This record gives sequence, structure tokens and C-alpha cells, in this order.
Amino acid sequence: MAAEDARTHDLVVYGATGFVGRLLAGYLAEHAPEGTRIALAGRSRARLEEVRAALPPAGRDWPLIEADSTDPDSLRALAGSTRVLATTVGPYARYGLPVVEACARAGTHYADLTGEVLFVRDAIARYDAVARDTGARIMHACGYDSIPSDLSTMLLARRAEADGAGGLRDVQLVATARGGLSGGTIDSMRAQVEAMQEDPSLRRVFGDPFALSPDRAAEPDTPQPRDGALPSRTDDGRWTAAFVMAPFNTRIVRRSNALQGWAYGRGLRYGEVMGVGRGPLGAVTAAGVTAALVATVSAMNLAPTRAVLDRVLPAPGTGPGEATRAKGWFRMVVDAGTEDGRRYRATAAGKGDPGYAATAVMLGEAALALALDGDRLPDRAGSLTPATALGEVLVERLRAAGHTYEVAAV
Repeated sequence: MAAEDARTHDLVVYGATGFVGRLLAGYLAEHAPEGTRIALAGRSRARLEEVRAALPPAGRDWPLIEADSTDPDSLRALAGSTRVLATTVGPYARYGLPVVEACARAGTHYADLTGEVLFVRDAIARYDAVARDTGARIMHACGYDSIPSDLSTMLLARRAEADGAGGLRDVQLVATARGGLSGGTIDSMRAQVEAMQEDPSLRRVFGDPFALSPDRAAEPDTPQPRDGALPSRTDDGRWTAAFVMAPFNTRIVRRSNALQGWAYGRGLRYGEVMGVGRGPLGAVTAAGVTAALVATVSAMNLAPTRAVLDRVLPAPGTGPGEATRAKGWFRMVVDAGTEDGRRYRATAAGKGDPGYAATAVMLGEAALALALDGDRLPDRAGSLTPATALGEVLVERLRAAGHTYEVAAV
């Protein structure tokens, strides 16, 4: 990274006029330490002024920066002005690569909210080496996709190692949550479907369980759980269904394992499902949820039905009101076996709609860690994950922000 005295800002929120960008700016205005140099960036100065005027008092004099992902000069100036750039501008496959490039070349740390396998794979291929040369930490998946999954598995592996239990074997995350469907998530799904229709070879990349590995040829041949899991029951009788975030989260966790020399175990089998309840009602719900997910993905693959979905699903840049966001929550329970047969359980949980309120906390604390905790972070650069870029530092920050991260032997 360039000399710190050449950077005007510690942290810039790019996309501050979007729905999640506003939430992130509001969180930082309330929780960033006094003296943190924060700025807001986006295409429209007038809209940025509106966002700034509605912030808590600490954010009302933040500088504003006009920048557009289609204008390389503006992105170079933006990246060169700050130590950390947090971006909420998606779908990232459409708008994200120029931002990653600008940060990688400027040695600027970067954090995003992507849940797009194809975008992350492309960013790795193009800019990982550049970022490693400049010292930039390019950190993807800094929201509900995929911080709880990534940090929970990291904590499980470290607990097993500390106990002498060996590497992780069969690991399953069961997610339960209350919250609205994100318009940004829908738009990201749509963008990936369109990309695979334009280039059918990308379907093979998307379906590869090790699609985000730093060294695909070196990956073990350990079979991985299906992303579109069929309805089933856990040992405690809870019915589970396919989890929409599994195809992305699982690949982030496997990348974290590989980036650390397969420290979690070369025999790691990692899968994710959604918990839906017990008894006959749970069984019916599991079948319905799985069928609905299959139907939605199938409908997105056809232009006429995709147009219908566009009219009924949340639009990009929209989200629930404050009261609804406050009522949301998430809880992820991760059960793991180890090489010597011992078992552990991790729990990640938090208040607030997971895709909005809780995600603003996660991205906010991740960005602050990049900006303020550099001397405590793992000595890594390049295309990273939350676990490999921030590790225990982010766990500490999220616990202090009210989120739960626990591991226990079972």
C-alpha cells in the first residue's frame, strides 16, 4: 500500500446511495471510532448529499466523492484516495471488476458483499497476483454471504486443532433466519444466469465445488455434499431444505481452507442446508421450500418467466422498512466431526434482518478492521476471504457488536 500520508481517507463507502449502502453509512456514523476518516462515494453528488444529511451527526460532514464504475479515471482517483474501499455496488459481475482492479493496482484494501461465484472466480484470475504485489487485501463475501459460514468453520477447525482432534471431516451448517428477500441477491442470481446462458461453459465452473480454489489441481478428491440438498432430517429431528446461499458459501469456506494450506483438513466435507421445523409440518415445508427454489432457478433460465419474476420479486436497491429490519434475526448452527471422531458445534447468530441490518454490521466491522487493525491482521494479501483476511480480529469485532460466535464440544 502507498504511504499512508498520501491517503486522504481511511475508509470510503462506494455505493452509499443504494439501500444497503445507506445502511452501511448509518452504521459507520454510529459506530466508527472518533477520528476515523470516512467518505461517501457514488455517481450522483446530489443523492450523496441527501444520504449524508440523513446520517447521525458524526457523519454529516463526511466528504463526498463522485465516481462511476464505467469511468476508470474516477475509480483510480477514488482508490488512490483511501486506505479501504467498501463497495455495495452490484451485481458485481456487471459493475465490480473495474473497482477490484482499481483497488488492486492502488494497493487499497477492498471489501464487498458479493454472493456471485463467477464474479469472484473472474476477480481472482485477473487481479489476485496484482493485489499480492501491491499488498492489497481484496476481500469478498463480507455480509450474510459468507461471514457466518466462513468464521464458524474457522473457529471449529482451530478448536479441533487446539484439542488435538485432527482436521475436520463432515461439517454441516443449518441456517434459520427471519428476514426479507434481498433485491440485490435476486439481481445477482439473474446476472449469473444470464452469464451462463451467454457462455454455457460457465455452468461447469459454477457447479464445481472447488470453483474458488487457489489451486484446483491440488484439491483433494473428497466428495462434497450437494448444493441443492433434498429434504432430510437432522439427528435432533429437524427437517431441512435446500439453502439458497449454499452454492456460494460452501465455495468460500473451501477457498479459506485451501488458502491456509488445507489447515481445516484435506478430508473436509462441507455443506449447508436450511432448517424449517419438525414433525409433519416441517416435512411439508422442507419439500415446498426446495420445490420453490428449483422452480425459481428454472424460471430465471427462460426469458418469458424471468420477466414475470422481475415483476413479483424485490427490485434491486429496495428493501424492508426499519421496523421490519429490526424484527429480523439469523442463527447458524454448524456441526462438525473430526479425524479422531470427536464432535464440535459452532453457533453464529445475530439480531436484525440478515440481508440488510445484520449485513451492514458485518460489512461495517470488516471494513473497520481493514482500516484500523492492520497490525493485528494475518500477513496476507491478494484475493482473500473473511477468515483468511481478518480471522479472529473480525470475530472479536462482531462479538463486541452483539453477534454470537461460539464453539463447544458435543
